Amino acid sequence: MAATSNGLNIGDRRLVWLSVFALGIGAVVTQLALLREMLSVFDGNEMVLGVLLGNWLLLSGAGAWLGRAARAPKQPLRLLPPAQLLIAVLPLLQVVALRTLRDVVFIRGAMINAGETVLASLVVLAPFCIVSGFMLTLACSILTRRDEDDDPVARVLPDKTPYREEVLEIGRVYVADSLGSILGGLLFSFGLVWVLDHFGALCVPAALNLALAAVMAWRWQARKLAFVALALLAALAFSWRMDAWTTQLHHEPAQVLFRANSPYGRLVVTESARQFNFIQNGVPLFSTHNTEQVEETVHYAMAQRPEARRVLLIGGGVTGTAREALQYDTVEQVTYVELDPLIVTAARQFLPKSLDDPRIRVVNTDGRLFVRQTEERFDVAIVDVPEPSTMQLNRFYTAEFYAELKRILRDGGVVSFALGRYENFVSAELARLLGSAQQTLRQSFRHTLLLPGGRVFVLASDGELTADVAARIAARGVPVRLMSRNYLDAMLTPDRLAALQQGINQKTTVNEDFSPALYYYHLRYWLSRDPRGTGLLIGLLLTAVLVCPFLLRGGAFVVFSGGFAASALEVILLFGFQILCGSLYHQAGIVVTVFMAGLASGAWLANRPKKLSRRLSLSVLAAALGLFAVLLPPALAQLSAMSFDAVRAAVPALTFGLAMLVGMEFPVAGQLERSEPTTTAAVLYTADFAGAALGALLASTVLVPLLGVAATCWLTGGLNLAAAGLIWLRRKHR
Repeated sequence: MAATSNGLNIGDRRLVWLSVFALGIGAVVTQLALLREMLSVFDGNEMVLGVLLGNWLLLSGAGAWLGRAARAPKQPLRLLPPAQLLIAVLPLLQVVALRTLRDVVFIRGAMINAGETVLASLVVLAPFCIVSGFMLTLACSILTRRDEDDDPVARVLPDKTPYREEVLEIGRVYVADSLGSILGGLLFSFGLVWVLDHFGALCVPAALNLALAAVMAWRWQARKLAFVALALLAALAFSWRMDAWTTQLHHEPAQVLFRANSPYGRLVVTESARQFNFIQNGVPLFSTHNTEQVEETVHYAMAQRPEARRVLLIGGGVTGTAREALQYDTVEQVTYVELDPLIVTAARQFLPKSLDDPRIRVVNTDGRLFVRQTEERFDVAIVDVPEPSTMQLNRFYTAEFYAELKRILRDGGVVSFALGRYENFVSAELARLLGSAQQTLRQSFRHTLLLPGGRVFVLASDGELTADVAARIAARGVPVRLMSRNYLDAMLTPDRLAALQQGINQKTTVNEDFSPALYYYHLRYWLSRDPRGTGLLIGLLLTAVLVCPFLLRGGAFVVFSGGFAASALEVILLFGFQILCGSLYHQAGIVVTVFMAGLASGAWLANRPKKLSRRLSLSVLAAALGLFAVLLPPALAQLSAMSFDAVRAAVPALTFGLAMLVGMEFPVAGQLERSEPTTTAAVLYTADFAGAALGALLASTVLVPLLGVAATCWLTGGLNLAAAGLIWLRRKHR
């Protein structure tokens, strides 16, 4: 077969490209599956997700840096098949480790703190991430390697702009990896997650990578390795019971009755002592026989308007709250809005009586989207969602959401939700949470009331509110099991009510969509559980923020800044999309896919020599990215006034534009580097991964909660404008 200038024949080159493409598929599917698994082990908030994504990217960058060693071997092609084999096998082993070792390393049932999350996730993610990063640099080394008698002098374009042909291969590897990531994201989000468990989903890219490893090993005379790859490929056919076995081990001594994936998470139903437990992404949603939670959720709100006819219930209906609301004989309909249809499916199987009344209407959609779009009117709205420990959940506790709720309430309608627990003492954390919630409600409602039951229930209305819940329940003759007069007299004493209100009478921040104060307060509480772990995390962040800019020079610093902007601004765009359009999984999947398509398109465009002949300036790209970040907050403000369909089109368009700018920077930066191609690839990939890691971690966990969306965008823009200025000065003084 014909050989290229670096001695590789066309067939070998195609295998290398296919290897990078398959790596992109496997990396995305693995990332999505492993992150869902790890959220089941660690506390599932944005801080944890930021830590996991940050560690993923940092370790991938470390692998890319270690890839510089690929310069040394005389036959680097031989390193590719074993690396491809590891890419296939490691994710399956990591899932087994996560499910079987969690209760071995940590105390069963104990919450894992910040320091433990950082260290444990580093250990778990390291094998796959380091190998995947190493493979990217290895592929660049193989494709850019030249024979000793080749002329290394750079070519010159018609406008006398120099470029090196072999360095273009680095940009092509970036494009191939991005294309694989696009296909992997589409495959997982719109196919695998619907029909397969996590093991089954991971077996698909594993089969592709094992088959490719076998072909490459056979072609490049590594016959033993080829037989190993084929044997492992055959073994995948016998792994179909692994998911059931490891899930049961993870939840022992309870009996696993149901397990399935939906686009919104992994749902497991267990039985222990005749009690059903619904667990999603490792977080207990509810357990049966929890009379206190069901009755308090319903009756504190319904007792305010016992003559209510139409009730809105956002979340929690399968626990029995939907049926409990029907104890009031005037209720004509309970509209139960549940995002994940899998929860309803499992409830109908194991709790058939919870939803079997014809007056219960189930609507499978995002609760906030339903409130925004419906023209119905309700007497009572009960928001029964978990506390605002994530930005996704924080959307149900903001001033904007309460204004939307008020629009669909009849005159004097009531809003109710639970937040925190009061045990005769108002801690600083609880005071901040409840104070912010009360101040936020007062933006839309004249009256608020806090009731210290098993949880603290917060009610708001423009009509009157009363703490004499027992009298209202008795007057309507509503049958209750727990909330008797004796129970309520003990819980809602005047001194408890006064102490609770007095404890939160302090100046707090209003919780808003793009300034999530309640999430920030929850984050502080989570970090306060382990000061040493928090110190470790903050130390690592400060070290990375301060050291990276000094270690990275020229084009690498621009790539670092671009990677930071890519992660930080994508988080903000996804966050804004959730707020403006609701948590539409497929739409969010489209946004992520459009981002990957933009990266690939930008890299492909900038990697074409005739485009470089137009003097595509790295400083101009960095400045454009900085300007994009600065203008994003007013753009989001304009989107909030646009129609639903317009927002669904505009957010992907903005995402594509952002990704194109980021994707164009990588190959252009490669042309500016004057070091050996393998070193260039290692430096640029490391800079890209490091910047993206910090962007993902800081934006979602510190900057947006603490400073808000606008300030986060301005800081990101400032970083990229500074990078543009440094590149411009460097070029001017040459």
